[in-house]
Amino acid sequence: MITPTVAFLEAVQDVSAGNVKIPQSEFLDHGALAVVDQGQSLVAGYTDDRRATVKTNGPLIVFGDHTRAVKYIDFPFAMGADGVKVLRVRDGFDPKYVYHYLRFREIPSVGYSRHFKFLREIAVPRPTLDEQRRVAAILDQAVALRAKRRQVGAHIDAFTQSVFHDMFIVEARWPDMPIGALGRVVTGKTPPISKANMFGGGIPFVTPGDLGSGRPVTRWLSDEGALNSRVVRRGATLVCCIGATIGKIDLARVPSAFNQQINAVEWNHGIDDSYGFEALKQIKQSIVGNAAATTLPLLTKGQFVKLTIPVPDVALQRMFAARVTQIETYGRVMSGSLLAHDELFGSLQSRAFRGEL
Repeated sequence: MITPTVAFLEAVQDVSAGNVKIPQSEFLDHGALAVVDQGQSLVAGYTDDRRATVKTNGPLIVFGDHTRAVKYIDFPFAMGADGVKVLRVRDGFDPKYVYHYLRFREIPSVGYSRHFKFLREIAVPRPTLDEQRRVAAILDQAVALRAKRRQVGAHIDAFTQSVFHDMFIVEARWPDMPIGALGRVVTGKTPPISKANMFGGGIPFVTPGDLGSGRPVTRWLSDEGALNSRVVRRGATLVCCIGATIGKIDLARVPSAFNQQINAVEWNHGIDDSYGFEALKQIKQSIVGNAAATTLPLLTKGQFVKLTIPVPDVALQRMFAARVTQIETYGRVMSGSLLAHDELFGSLQSRAFRGEL
């Protein structure tokens, strides 16, 4: 059976007009009334001005005209000042069903331009109200399951930190030694862009934006470019020591080049790579705190090598590394599970709005 459809504005009414809009500069950290804007977070801030409460009773749908964010709002709120469309479904439609449908639809991106014009062009399926509510309940359950799986994935790094804390911090009986005595410290270098054939090869060139991103690097060096840069072995720890991202840390998964904002530590045989990496993460505040307060915060190589970390027996370090490997293996399994679940969720959405559930 083919599900009937109606034009967007026959399913949804724009009720944005006539409401007080709160500029971002007036958002509070706490207040009597939540402020919903076009950002990705459900609540952007708060206001104590109850007169700004959106006049239309909910549940309502908020659409970000610039961001394409779609939110389901079932509580009193005030509108953010820019790019917020407040939508109420018309008779014959369930608000949660329409919300899920708008989340499912792909709205083309035109940068920071307006996007509501694209929303107005779509058609909305209109099964019976009972069927809409059934579909919405199924999709609610699927969304909740996705959220729980993502929470587990987000806790992987916290779990590693917890293991480190239990093994090495709770009983702080290990001698502290300076980083410079525990490995070779190298400051990165950018190849001269005036020379040809520096970039475009197979050697990753790491910049501060790459550290901890979980994404592949965006720049690569040729063999010649690597000779004009600095390259460290797989397992070295990379630390940003200048600028707004000072203190960001990552592990070189393969032999890597890197720029001059980064210091790398190639650990000696007394420090396991996994342990050294986590130990530097634990002293991030010292890295930031010891930076000179110039135009950009700067921790020189001379200062960096003087920072200390505890040095437990290498056998205990390797025990920690084995546990990290187990945690990372579980993390990869979870990532694969999340990807598969995302694909299943997309299929579920598609079937739902084709009337095939």
